[in-house]
Amino acid sequence: MTTSTDSEILVAAGESVQAALDTAGEGTVVRLGEGTFAENLSVTTSGVRLVGAGSGRTVLVPGATTTATSIPPLHDAPADVVSGIALHGVRDIAIEGLTVRGFSGAGVYAHSCHGVRLTDVEADGDRVWGLYLRESADLRVESCSARGSQYAGVAFAFCAAADGVVTGTEATGSAFGVFVDNSSGVRVVGNRCHGNAAGILLLHQTYEGELPGGVRDCLVSDNDVRANTLAAGGEAPDALGAAGPPISGVGIAAIGTQRVTVVGNHVHDHRPTGETVMPGAVVLASSADWGGSDAVDNTLEWNTITGNEPFDALVATDPSAQRFRNNVIGTSEPAQLDDHAPQGTV
Repeated sequence: MTTSTDSEILVAAGESVQAALDTAGEGTVVRLGEGTFAENLSVTTSGVRLVGAGSGRTVLVPGATTTATSIPPLHDAPADVVSGIALHGVRDIAIEGLTVRGFSGAGVYAHSCHGVRLTDVEADGDRVWGLYLRESADLRVESCSARGSQYAGVAFAFCAAADGVVTGTEATGSAFGVFVDNSSGVRVVGNRCHGNAAGILLLHQTYEGELPGGVRDCLVSDNDVRANTLAAGGEAPDALGAAGPPISGVGIAAIGTQRVTVVGNHVHDHRPTGETVMPGAVVLASSADWGGSDAVDNTLEWNTITGNEPFDALVATDPSAQRFRNNVIGTSEPAQLDDHAPQGTV
């Protein structure tokens, strides 16, 4: 039975979470019991916390009917897909302790929001994206997991000043584990990315009909990035990373980025299993030919990058415009990257 107080609404399995959200005011906690809830959700009130009993214990799956939402259509998806939890134009939203499983769109899709906190949220087998945060700011993805999506497990898209963090999160089985797509001010710290086509991808690229982009002032630190050997890209609409270039065997790639620091990461066991435009485990390259920008003023230091094929590190842009210091790198192109540090710094 659904029960409520002035600041908390309790919802048991089999009852309507959306009905509780529709009555929740700012500052309300909507608390879900253990069990399975068969519905998609639309959050339209700011200042709400949606709290489950823990990922794997509270599970949201598609229902027989679909809750309408005002959120714009999901990028790179058919028009009729359904996302598990949609947040549109709201502030100060927290979602904690639940699994969002098997939706045809994204697990969680936030658009035009400020102040979104995702903690212990599991996106499991959501078809297009896992946790997808777009045109938003003040974003936190903490102690989450995302697996088995066509594009990214965790994505920040067109967040010009994201002030975003993804930390303590595991991303596997997607085209990209963590994707920083035309977003700036993102910190990717202390995550585990494995079993994707690319573990962590930061990309500035111009898309027809999209907002101006750029990837600046980001930090990629202390991540364990291993064995991202899936193959993505292709023309088939249901392919992993469909319509994108072929990518496989990439650990961390920074393409067209500015003032991005990659520090203290462990990048191991990457081998392409298909065609790839990035034949290295760590790749730094320009995107100017794709309508993006040259990669400048980026820093790679204190990374351990070994046991990868064909290159541990590939720098396909001007090395003298970057900083390389104190890395352990097995093979690289060009060789001896630390020798290219500006002003003789190694």
